[in-house]
Amino acid sequence: MTLLITCTAAVISTVIWYLSPRARRLGIGTLSLMYWGASLMWLVDLAAEFAEEQAEVFQPAANDMMNDAFLGLSAVLLGMVIWVVAVLVRDPDGIVRGVLFKGSRK
Repeated sequence: MTLLITCTAAVISTVIWYLSPRARRLGIGTLSLMYWGASLMWLVDLAAEFAEEQAEVFQPAANDMMNDAFLGLSAVLLGMVIWVVAVLVRDPDGIVRGVLFKGSRK
């Protein structure tokens, strides 16, 4: 489930990056790479788990699926938080800088 969720997030962010010049300027490519990295990590995890347990890997219990879904969603949200912080620090449109300095001039 974690692999499915992060792959979905990676594909969506990659399509947005490809179609939108504004998204590229905001650095959504970084977000996309984070999601692709997480997807690769869970693909390797699945391969290692399959080597140990064989077909049982593809028949998880409902509780395990819920835990995996929560972990996948948490990874996607953490990636978004890191990306938002990076955008705020870089401030490509100067919005944060304008708000901070406009308030201090009064």
